[in-house]
Amino acid sequence: MNRYVRVIPFQVVETTESVNEVPSGVELIQAPKIWGETKGKGITVAVLDTGCDIDHPDLKDRIIGGRNFTSDDGGDPGIFKDYNGHGTHVAGTIAAGENKFGVIGMAPEANLLIIKVLGRNGSGKYDWIIDGIHYAVEQKVDIISMSLGGPNDVPELHEAIRNAVRNNILVVCAAGNEGDGKDDTNEFAYPGCYNEVVSVGSINLERRSSDFSNSNNEIDLVAPGENIMSTYLDGKYAALSGTSMAAPHVSGALALIKVLAVRSFDRKLSESELFAQLIKRTVPLGHSPRLEGNGLVYLTVPDHLSRIFDHEFQATLLKAL
Repeated sequence: MNRYVRVIPFQVVETTESVNEVPSGVELIQAPKIWGETKGKGITVAVLDTGCDIDHPDLKDRIIGGRNFTSDDGGDPGIFKDYNGHGTHVAGTIAAGENKFGVIGMAPEANLLIIKVLGRNGSGKYDWIIDGIHYAVEQKVDIISMSLGGPNDVPELHEAIRNAVRNNILVVCAAGNEGDGKDDTNEFAYPGCYNEVVSVGSINLERRSSDFSNSNNEIDLVAPGENIMSTYLDGKYAALSGTSMAAPHVSGALALIKVLAVRSFDRKLSESELFAQLIKRTVPLGHSPRLEGNGLVYLTVPDHLSRIFDHEFQATLLKAL
């Protein structure tokens, strides 16, 4: 297919040589409070993006392999180097390791499978995306994270995603950045608006809906997507904004949730059951469901209160966030 898909547009806010922090988005979702129970060990997340800086000190111990489906580096499948920065940033939000410097990801002991489906300019053919999804299924990953999109509804792409879901793989996608800040208009990007994916919109660190975040009735939930600090090219760090930055927060959260859910039920869970476990851990923020879906992913919502929100309890919880 000659039609192209691109990274969801994003903004580089700043770059820096070094940092030493738990990123604010990771804190907001309450991931550190779960790390005493699990840091995602044993879970593999496939990152379909522009590749990764495999030598980055925060990522090198988390990457278990990868494959290149693009024409970069002569199409060599064994070279999945990132020349763009987007994929490296996404990977860090999911699973940057705990090493006493740099940043730490949502699931710092999860494994990363780097599947390069977008070239150095952030663009890729649909065939590359489709082949990358099939490869992730073959590798039996737990979660597929895709911060990419385009305007075309491609049946072959949709079927590849359906196949992943049939194999009990959760597919997480950025909702898109064509929003106008209004909830009465529709902005669609594919694959983010397919019903089978977990579609993630963006909020800022004050829990307000991001003006750029797409609104439609397929949004499942939101996560921090503005001024997000994570890993970047050449061992550096950068703060980026976009729904591309929101989606990997949810991918990492699912890595933690899957471990907890399997322990709790003492069996493997289906994709739909794991999705339900994710939605149980959301907090409504008071925005339109077309902007926030079920609300903000919030890992410490008590099970017995997960979807029972009277106005007084919601106000109390939001004040504490």
